[in-house]
Amino acid sequence: MTSFRACANSNRKMAEEFVFDPNKNYDEATMAQLREMEKEIVDNQKLISDRVSFDALSEEYAKEDEIYRTKIQQDLKNRYQCVRKTRGDGNCFFRAFGFAYLEKLLNDRTDLERFRDVAKQSKAELVSLGFPEFTIEDFHETFMDVVTKVENRCSLDELLETYNDQGLSDYIVVYLRLLVSGYLQKEADFFGSFVEGGRTMKEFCNQEVEPMGKESDHIHIIALTSSLGVPVRVEYMDRAGTDKCNSHHFPEDSTPLITLLYRPGHYDILYS
Repeated sequence: MTSFRACANSNRKMAEEFVFDPNKNYDEATMAQLREMEKEIVDNQKLISDRVSFDALSEEYAKEDEIYRTKIQQDLKNRYQCVRKTRGDGNCFFRAFGFAYLEKLLNDRTDLERFRDVAKQSKAELVSLGFPEFTIEDFHETFMDVVTKVENRCSLDELLETYNDQGLSDYIVVYLRLLVSGYLQKEADFFGSFVEGGRTMKEFCNQEVEPMGKESDHIHIIALTSSLGVPVRVEYMDRAGTDKCNSHHFPEDSTPLITLLYRPGHYDILYS
């Protein structure tokens, strides 16, 4: 993945070389630049990476960014073994959650039977909530195919290959987004206070949950962990002036099965 330092240097260079041209269509130029940046991300960053060390993660930050580097070296490195990175495409929470939990089930099958039953029954519940069966069927089938792979003890390499196949991986993400949408709409009375702008819960889900590329917040995490019964710990690495990350459990007081690392706008996977 292109480092943050490299991106900063590239942006600085473009700013220094920029000369305004009144005859140029800057809307088109901006879109072209965005497409080029997206292509660079796709070309250089896997959807799910191999496990990497915290030293490698630390190097992604410029030496001037001591807050993040300190939290990695003084806190995360002492409490966790390594990290697995996800592509920063707006779907990172769902991709990280899905892969981390299925990877865990490869090695610890304690929760596999319960999870398989919940996943299998989830399509019927979505249909009962008004989701068209013909729309969600393919996504559910792909999701169950991956669960079956894990049940049949596929290798970690096979699971990685599945999650790095853009089509398959995106189908899994779509289905997890649908589960969140269904849970929020079912519990709209409880979650309604989280929705801003006078929108109904259905409008919120149509705009902020179901579309690919929409980033996730607390409401998405609460809904997904509750829908599937998979508790999660999230380590929040922000710019607060301490050496420690803030740890939150979803649901509260639960025993997390997986741990995710949150950096502003992005989720990766942590390993104890």
